[in-house]
Amino acid sequence: MSRVLQLGDRKYNLDKRTLVMGILNVTPDSFSDGGNYTRVEKAVEQAFKMAEDGADIIDIGGESVRPGFIPISAEDELNRVMPVIIALKKDHTFPLPISIDTYKAAVAEEALKMGVEMVNDVYGFKADQKLAKVVADYNVPICLMHNRSSTDYKNLIADIIEEINESIQLAHQAGIKDEQIIIDPGIGFGKDLQQNLDVMYYLREFNSLGYPLLLGTSRKSMIGKTLHLPLEKRVEGTAATVAYGISAGVSLVRVHDVLQMRRVADMTDAMVRR
Repeated sequence: MSRVLQLGDRKYNLDKRTLVMGILNVTPDSFSDGGNYTRVEKAVEQAFKMAEDGADIIDIGGESVRPGFIPISAEDELNRVMPVIIALKKDHTFPLPISIDTYKAAVAEEALKMGVEMVNDVYGFKADQKLAKVVADYNVPICLMHNRSSTDYKNLIADIIEEINESIQLAHQAGIKDEQIIIDPGIGFGKDLQQNLDVMYYLREFNSLGYPLLLGTSRKSMIGKTLHLPLEKRVEGTAATVAYGISAGVSLVRVHDVLQMRRVADMTDAMVRR
């Protein structure tokens, strides 16, 4: 399996360094930073700040998928994300590739038309299977995250791997190449606290699938419940998960605190990537 990830005209050797994906939520209700970047100017400013802080990719999302979220229409989602994408892409001065965090084919297609280089689907093609064809048509990388509505598993890790394989099969059926697939075990989605901790413990098992692994733990409830800390005090807990994840074979980390996690990633890389 290829260990080179191509995003637009950029190539990243995943064996040499961990990629840091900066989170840019242009939503009023995201669990951590909802409402902070709903104005285009603030969102663009934050994107450039994350680039300066060491991000490799910016992941833009227009719909919160936190527990108990209320789905919005593709039109509403586009109204949130497209002005930011257009502002970042229009004059070619923004230095990083952009990922669109969406499970809707219509949203992804409009973003990809504007030059977005990647799609991040929190439902792994199971919410809108038309998305797989869009990704295949544009030949961009796709992150397939594990997600489900129930925490009732027969065998936690085996069940998650089986369900990720179902998403991979949907990708293959649409004609998506293996080198374009990234997988995410879905910390915080369809899992309770102990199950999230178990996924972290067995993180190396997901390398058996043969695809680059993305880890998204930033500021999540697993950290808050373990350390009994509010959102704004979870940076050290996030750092622990990032360092552990990289040592277990993770290739990309999706984070809010880019500056700190870039340093954590670089230090961990220096120890484990030989």
